[in-house]
Amino acid sequence: MDKAAGQPCKYLQSDCRCSIHESLHQRGLKGCISFDCFGAGQKVSQITYRGMDWKAIPEQADTMFKVFLIMLQLHELLWHLTDALHQPAVVSIRRELQALIEQTEQYTLLRPEEMIQINTMEHREKVDVLLLQTSELVRAEARRKHKQSPKQRSQATRQKRIGRGADLIAADLRKMELQGAYLRGALLIAANLEDVDLSGADLIGADLRDANLNGADLSQSLFLTQFQISSAKGNADTRLPEALNRPEHWK
Repeated sequence: MDKAAGQPCKYLQSDCRCSIHESLHQRGLKGCISFDCFGAGQKVSQITYRGMDWKAIPEQADTMFKVFLIMLQLHELLWHLTDALHQPAVVSIRRELQALIEQTEQYTLLRPEEMIQINTMEHREKVDVLLLQTSELVRAEARRKHKQSPKQRSQATRQKRIGRGADLIAADLRKMELQGAYLRGALLIAANLEDVDLSGADLIGADLRDANLNGADLSQSLFLTQFQISSAKGNADTRLPEALNRPEHWK
């Protein structure tokens, strides 16, 4: 189904719940199943607008929707910064990470008219510098633990380009050594990652739609989100980070 941005879904009930939530998977509504706002919707509803919604104050609807999109970006950055902060390998930049978390949290508490003035691009770039440093530190530690040198990695992956934005659509990666791999923004749509160990792998922005994660170990993967997991295929043997939930449709 198509609809314009800002137009309510036809299945949205008066109590703001979805009338077909229990049958989303059967209807093939994968976007609805996998979407996750990192808590931005709750923050806008409960904190920014103090319980008032766009139906109660229709004259504020356009501003509220803009604020939500900004809040969504800020909460996504908070998710990744918090993930980075809890990595044992980031001792050298932990203070900088904490400072950016506090600054980002302060942005989320601004009034609507103040929030829409935030230069989110500039702030995202500042955060990204630390996320890249985190990635380098964590991936180096993962390779050290698995005693895998860059030369060995090159030999193991010579038939597939593993790296930022790599096109790995429908690729069979079951025999690849991907501990500490740099998969930032990689296209892993329908890729076969069954039983693969992705410890220390940077998966920020990686497209995992319909990827086979049966038995894969993502418990120590870096920058993984609920959105990515919910858009993939997995089973009871798939290992996930503690912060993520096992999708209902995997069962």
